[in-house]
Amino acid sequence: MTEIPEHLLKRAQLAREKAAADAAPAAAAPASATDSRIPQHLLERSKAARTGEGGAVALADRPTALATTAPQNGGPLGTGPGGHTQRLLTVIKSGSIQDVKAIPIDKVHTWPHLLAVEFVAALACTVFLFIFSWFVNAPLLQAANFNQTPNPSKAPWYFLGLQELLTMFHPMIAGVTLPGVALLGLMFAPFLDRNESNRPEDRKFITSLFTVFLMFWAVLVIIGSFFRGPGFLFVFPWNAGIFFDL
Repeated sequence: MTEIPEHLLKRAQLAREKAAADAAPAAAAPASATDSRIPQHLLERSKAARTGEGGAVALADRPTALATTAPQNGGPLGTGPGGHTQRLLTVIKSGSIQDVKAIPIDKVHTWPHLLAVEFVAALACTVFLFIFSWFVNAPLLQAANFNQTPNPSKAPWYFLGLQELLTMFHPMIAGVTLPGVALLGLMFAPFLDRNESNRPEDRKFITSLFTVFLMFWAVLVIIGSFFRGPGFLFVFPWNAGIFFDL
């Protein structure tokens, strides 16, 4: 319920006091003075209603009754002159009963806001790769010779983490168990963290989990790329050189 302003309450109180002051002289005045203010047919209808001859109180008498009784009996809070409460609706501004503030949201529609940006980014990357490949040749090696295996023989960089695990654990553990557990953990991560916020400070658990996984795999790739020499033995790159080709 909207709170009634203080100036409206004071205006209603003054109207009640004025109505009470006007009603007191009217009650003490002689009948001739009253008859001059109220039409005769209304007085007769009012008498008939009070004595039971009219059946029910006439509608025309209700404003008069409100004007004389509502202020004296302390009527509803905030009543205006004559006891009419609907007069307050004409002075209350719409801003006091309506919420005009816009509620910010952090969600947008996938189409066209997201897909349009992704499509433009994909086109830009395609144009860049096309122009870059036109002027720069890919760093490919000579054709493979099965009679001469390179030493060290390294997998592509995105598989070097797995190759590094094979030097530390049994192939069943390094090739199946540990990668399977990591993939299952990433699959169940959205079900473990139901928070819909996009702020990093509100997603500490899932952020920490993904950071640990990313750093673990990045360290394995870096070791396999720069710290493994002939025979896939551990070497320091500043002593024996870098045994890694793109």
